[in-house]
Amino acid sequence: MIKKDTLFHQKNDTQPPFVFDEAVAQVFPDMVKRSVPGYSNVIAGSGLIAGDYAQDNSNCYDLGCSVGASTFAMLQHIKAADFHIIAVDNSAPMIDLCRQNVSNSVNADKVAYHCTDIQDIEIENASVVILNYTLQFIPVNERDDLLRTIYSGMNNNAVLVLSEKLSFDTDAERQRQTALHESFKRAQGYSDLEISQKRAALENVLVPESLLTHINRLNHIGYRDAQLWFRSINFASVMAWK
Repeated sequence: MIKKDTLFHQKNDTQPPFVFDEAVAQVFPDMVKRSVPGYSNVIAGSGLIAGDYAQDNSNCYDLGCSVGASTFAMLQHIKAADFHIIAVDNSAPMIDLCRQNVSNSVNADKVAYHCTDIQDIEIENASVVILNYTLQFIPVNERDDLLRTIYSGMNNNAVLVLSEKLSFDTDAERQRQTALHESFKRAQGYSDLEISQKRAALENVLVPESLLTHINRLNHIGYRDAQLWFRSINFASVMAWK
């Protein structure tokens, strides 16, 4: 049974920064579905993309795997011969739940779990790399290096899926998109207090960038055909190839 997210239900005048601890891990499936417009579509699409591009005898990476939704989706669709999935997260509670959630899946033995910073993992022989809602938690000045490291470990014709919250170039667009996002969260049952307190907790922890910034960065590093494949309100997902 999925536990309901009530972490920000009580007023806290000194809201601590958001961390992916045990409390968050326990309610994460509910939290992310109720907070991220289009989340389920992105997870399902990530599985389909992995199924299309996973190569025989290659590795597929889920970087920032949290409780394993993208890993599970990949397992359902990859038909390549002798593939392996490397699921990585620096939160021990997340990795523990990822392992539990995936353990009964078809081909579960093809998944290796690493509790470490994704910036410290070696990327090699990769045909699929999933970065769903992960780059936004990496310091901005370190994002180029991470994406270069990923690129260097990808095979020819390998695919990267990058999903992120977006920032906007004008105050008017930012205000409209923020208002619509908050309306989405209210429709999922979150109160104004919960929305406000989570926003405060995420400030300077989750740092979004514009869609154009993501596309330009990928192009500059050398990824080809970087393109938007999904967007819902202020969240988007991009595909790019080596």
